[in-house]
Amino acid sequence: QKFAPEIKAVIADGTQNERAKIIQNAGNADVIITSYPLLRRDVERYAKLPFLTLILDEAQFFKNYTTQTAQVVKTLHARYRFALTGTPVENRLEELWSIYDAVFPALFGDRKAFQDLPKETVVRRVRPFLLRRLKSDVLKELPEKIETVQSSGLLIEQKKLYTAYLAKLRQETLKHLAQDGFQKSRIRILAGITRLRQICCHPALFVEGYEGSSAKFEQLLETIEECRLAGRRMLVFSQFTGMLNLIAGELGYRGIPFFYLDGQTPASERVELCERFNEGEREVFLISLKAGGTGLNLTGADTVILYDLWWNPAVEQQATDRAHRIGQKKVVQVIRLVARDTIEDKMVALQQKKKDLIEELVQPGGELLPSWTEA
Repeated sequence: QKFAPEIKAVIADGTQNERAKIIQNAGNADVIITSYPLLRRDVERYAKLPFLTLILDEAQFFKNYTTQTAQVVKTLHARYRFALTGTPVENRLEELWSIYDAVFPALFGDRKAFQDLPKETVVRRVRPFLLRRLKSDVLKELPEKIETVQSSGLLIEQKKLYTAYLAKLRQETLKHLAQDGFQKSRIRILAGITRLRQICCHPALFVEGYEGSSAKFEQLLETIEECRLAGRRMLVFSQFTGMLNLIAGELGYRGIPFFYLDGQTPASERVELCERFNEGEREVFLISLKAGGTGLNLTGADTVILYDLWWNPAVEQQATDRAHRIGQKKVVQVIRLVARDTIEDKMVALQQKKKDLIEELVQPGGELLPSWTEA
């Protein structure tokens, strides 16, 4: 409507019958807009249509080649194909193959052929078919984003719990590795690591009857008070809804009004909550990292607090981009809370490795990359 009013676009949503009618009459429109979940449901209808151009936004949604979404987008017929994403690689190089297999399958061939390629060959092949634009390139008016890490040592009671659970986890892990091997033990090990991370956030997340506090929790409350006094407005992200509930309870006790959004919040309500926050109704917005990490416009905030870390830095990046986007007039401050001398230190190091991988892959221009080592 704004940039190309002459183009007739239709949104293929609604009930199954309504969508079927829209797709059936596709010839009357220039552009059909749909979502990945609806595309999966209607794929048989779309697969019969010849399109001139296919634009796959948020291409990280099919970075895993085994998912239904990845398989469905490859059944569509189009002469030209584009994938758009801010995070072409989130965890491993294989994700790049999955995206290119949907838009330009001839570039790498099958997955086995891709895996056999040296990484510098992958970079060389990708270069001519990857256009990268930084926010600073295209949004000259966008204010700065300042990122800081605030680390805190565990409280005494919290540290006792962490040390005891870590010792127990090590003992159990060695036993399971000896019995079942690494592959069969992975889920159990990951569950144990999640428990360690929950102790870092707040032991009350899984220790029944825990009446103490948490270093990060205390630090968060101090940060919220400081930001309120400075007139700043905050988004607080956590991947644990239990943690968000603990924060919500304390904010309610202190008489600090807030908005709350997690995976259970209906889509219609999400838009309304965002609008009310952006209009200045309340100073704090508590958001589940996975539910609110994409698709929300929250430029009414100028401070983003990441209460707990995620394995994938791209997910955190998407969360901070809720505030640092077109329409933002203020400098955005991003604060990561980290529990010192814990599993979270290792997560910070892992995140940096992944950031380096992404940067080396998609860096604009420059000399060819040196060969990578296994480390």
